[in-house]
Formats: sequence, C-alpha cells, structure tokens
Amino acid sequence: MNWTDERVELLRKLWSEGLSASQIAAQLGGVSRNAVIGKVHRLKLSGRGRSTASPARQKKSVQGSSVQKSVSRAASAARHMTTSIGATALQAQFDAEPVARHYIRPVENVVVPISRHLQLVELTERTCKWPNGDPLSEEFHFCGNDAAETGPYCKYHARVAFQPASERRRSR
Repeated sequence: MNWTDERVELLRKLWSEGLSASQIAAQLGGVSRNAVIGKVHRLKLSGRGRSTASPARQKKSVQGSSVQKSVSRAASAARHMTTSIGATALQAQFDAEPVARHYIRPVENVVVPISRHLQLVELTERTCKWPNGDPLSEEFHFCGNDAAETGPYCKYHARVAFQPASERRRSR
C-alpha cells in the first residue's frame, strides 16, 4: 500500500478531527494502526483535535482580592492529596502478617551410624557412598556402612537424602 496524496490528506483531516489511529486505519483501509501512527509521526502531526466537546478552561481572573486567595489556600490545604512513589499499580496490600506453618516431624529413635572412614577406592556395591567433609581436603571420606539393596546409602543416609513425597508437598 502506498501513501498517495489523497490518503495523506484524509489522514491529516481524520487526525485533526481526533479519531484514533485504529479508527483512521479502518476508514483508510489496507493499512494497520501502526502504519497510521508511523505516518503521523513522520508528518509531525502532533496537535490533535478533540473528539469530545469539552469546554475550554476559563483563565483565572487577575483580581487581587486577598479574601479569595486565603479561601482558595484553605480549600487546597483541606484537600488531601495522596502521593505514590514508584510503581504501585501492582503492589499487593496485606492486612495481616502471614502465618508460617511448620510441619514438625515426629521424633523417632534415630541412630546416627559411626562412619567407617572409607576412601573412594575402598567402596563396594554394598557400602554407603555418603560423602563426609570437603573433597579437596585430606580428611575427606565416605560413610562406608552397609548399604541397603535399593540404593547407594545406608538406612540413615537414605532417609536424609530421600524425603517422602508427602513431606515435600507439605513444605510447599
């Protein structure tokens, strides 16, 4: 679609009448709203006509009455203007403090196994592979206790490593 002189003049006329870019695009046909906005920008058509018949503001009178000034000051002081700082449109308003719900795990007889201090080359299929310490230090070792048949860890470390699904749902 090319912008012919007739279409540009119609665009100028509709823009000065105060029509929106979407309305102008619909009347011109074959152009998008963004094409109208781009052409208006390139033509530097900044002034817009008013689509609604809003009354023009009357200028303030220049009468120097001190009584009128004091009354207007008192009226403006009585008005309470709320100010907002920053983007507050999506700010959530809460009336009460949130209550954190903690699930307390029932106390059981938990026996922490004594580590056998095995090195990596000493591990087998049946030993617990729970790491203890910093891998870069000399004191680093593995638990080494008897592992269950279902995984790489002993019974104690398996309970630490694998949390039941029901507890995971509660913590969310």
